[in-house]
Amino acid sequence: MDQDQLSTFNSTNLSASHPSDLNAIFLQPVAPPAKPSARQQVRDRLLDKIYAQDLLGKSYVEQYLRHKYRRNCKANTLRQAAISLVQFLSFFANRGNTVLEQLSREDIEAFVEALQDRGLKPTTVNTRLRNVYAFVRYLILEYTGFDWGLMERKVKLKLPDRLPRAIDPQHLDQLLGAIDDCRDRALILLLLRTGMRIGELLNCKLADIDLNEQKILIYQSDKTSVGRAVYYSTDAQQALLAWLRLRDPGKQHLFYGQKDKPLCYEAARSIFQRCLQKADLQYSGYTLHCLRHTFATGLLNAKMPLECLRVLLGHSNLEITRRYARLSDKTREEEYFTAMQRILKGDVDEPH
Repeated sequence: MDQDQLSTFNSTNLSASHPSDLNAIFLQPVAPPAKPSARQQVRDRLLDKIYAQDLLGKSYVEQYLRHKYRRNCKANTLRQAAISLVQFLSFFANRGNTVLEQLSREDIEAFVEALQDRGLKPTTVNTRLRNVYAFVRYLILEYTGFDWGLMERKVKLKLPDRLPRAIDPQHLDQLLGAIDDCRDRALILLLLRTGMRIGELLNCKLADIDLNEQKILIYQSDKTSVGRAVYYSTDAQQALLAWLRLRDPGKQHLFYGQKDKPLCYEAARSIFQRCLQKADLQYSGYTLHCLRHTFATGLLNAKMPLECLRVLLGHSNLEITRRYARLSDKTREEEYFTAMQRILKGDVDEPH
């Protein structure tokens, strides 16, 4: 619309309009602001806490947390980053540093040693270290005055190589045989047959489930895009259908707590512990996460390719999935004992 047309429109339409018509045009009711998401609330709380502290480099931390928020990092990722950086920058300032640009490898080494002296677990120390280096990388890329050499020779922490623990097959039979509640059976069988993390299953909504294809869609963070799809077996389907017939149809989450909120982790943990007790396995040390390990181990023993399993588990790289290969190589064990039996029986061809 050019200037002449705009003038004509204004003179012929607005001047002839009744005041009530103008009100209808310009005084439309304004929708109330949307309620902040859980991720927004966590971000705002973290920023408020940082503002309230006399923290060296806190403007950098503020911008970094906003940067991570824009990249759709989960609430817990933001929280862990903030905790790590507040601890590190407080330690850094106590060493007599006055500007963040003075940061050196020795400062990071000393921080790691201080955390170890406090008796923190190696995994916790490593989490703090990873968050510090992610922050340093951000500073180098976004601002001048920071040394790229900090990233070229990183401080590294050797972690114990802990293998994931799967549930013993006999114990698994005991556990499944002891579950007599429809909801509990659906919860445990879906974890066991999909390999989902407990948080993923608790966030699952009815709309995410495809009963025809026996498939569940897992969404990433607050985004609407699908992170991955997982599938479930016939026995899990039967347990799921039994639960769907009994559950409150007005609830949107598959497993729900009060006020249409998803079932909380502590409630799910209590369900699992109660089932272990019924199966006389209360002292076994099994956790909900062991169901995921059992899923992965079973599929590898059934010859599923590692890359396929990686996608189903939602691992970011193949090295994480390889841990299950070391744990689950039943084929090698069986081949060893078969070959050893032949040797003991003398059923081995002599070399010519």
